Amino acid sequence: MLAGADVALVGLFSAKDKEFVSKLNLLASLVEAHGGQVVSRHVQRRGASSGGAGKMGDQFSRRALLSPGRAREVADACRRRGVDVAVFANPLTDHQRVVLKDMFGCFVMSGEDLR
Repeated sequence: MLAGADVALVGLFSAKDKEFVSKLNLLASLVEAHGGQVVSRHVQRRGASSGGAGKMGDQFSRRALLSPGRAREVADACRRRGVDVAVFANPLTDHQRVVLKDMFGCFVMSGEDLR
């Protein structure tokens, strides 16, 4: 599935998560082991902004997991780079996969699908 594909890595991480770079590096290794080439990385830190720490307990977006602004930013980057697959570091629901596929203009999967 990833053989020869240009891949964008995407992850939503808590501001308290000091290991997010290592987690993305591990995900990149999995993508490369499946024949994909990582062409971009996109991270949203939850609770990192002013007042954001108070929102840490809130549910993730049921629709797109990311904030609307970050989702648009990633979608634009995926289209500009001609990304074939966006691989999320986070688990995704079937509904999120459909919404994100339409939004990003490419196939969307979770890193869990590669394990």
